[in-house]
Amino acid sequence: MRTELKKDEKKLIIIRQHWLRLVLPFFAWLVLAILLFWWLKFSTALIIVLLAAIYPLIEYVNWKNNIWCVTNMRVVDESGFFSRYSKESPLDKINNVEYDQTLWGRLLGYGSVDIQTAAELGETKYDFIHHPKLLKDTITHAREENKNMQVSSQATQLAEAIARTNVTAHAPQQMIADELQKLFDLMQKGAITQEEYVAQKNKLMGS
Repeated sequence: MRTELKKDEKKLIIIRQHWLRLVLPFFAWLVLAILLFWWLKFSTALIIVLLAAIYPLIEYVNWKNNIWCVTNMRVVDESGFFSRYSKESPLDKINNVEYDQTLWGRLLGYGSVDIQTAAELGETKYDFIHHPKLLKDTITHAREENKNMQVSSQATQLAEAIARTNVTAHAPQQMIADELQKLFDLMQKGAITQEEYVAQKNKLMGS
């Protein structure tokens, strides 16, 4: 991956299009080679076949450099070798991830992945992906971990801020911090939703 990782960012998975993407160009080159060696002199046919090999080679290079990388912070879409394209989707902007496979796709291991992001970023569909379910599950898991990390960080910062308030009000402030931690633990266990957590937090903070 050419995109540089940020601080504390880790690569979780790199996915490419299915290898079937290369079958047509290599098959076309092979058929051409057979016909040329059948019709033309060996030396002439060899030169043409070697020149024609540039086509499947370019297709292979493009396939090799067309990747989707999932990190613990974002999904990076890269393609191109000579000309380059790169698009990033932060995990906290991704609203939903779906994958779709036909019967042949299930048998051969390819399909499409649809990533729905915030309104300003829109929707992106990736076709002919190798192991589409793996890509979808990795993004979903990374989203959940990223969300939990952000909420945990928010709860910790609130607790630390409360603990640093006026010393004379130490006891009641500490009780609020404890209640915030209990609410966060309940949300982590799925006993309450994030919306309920935020509502209760605001109530405790008096906002």
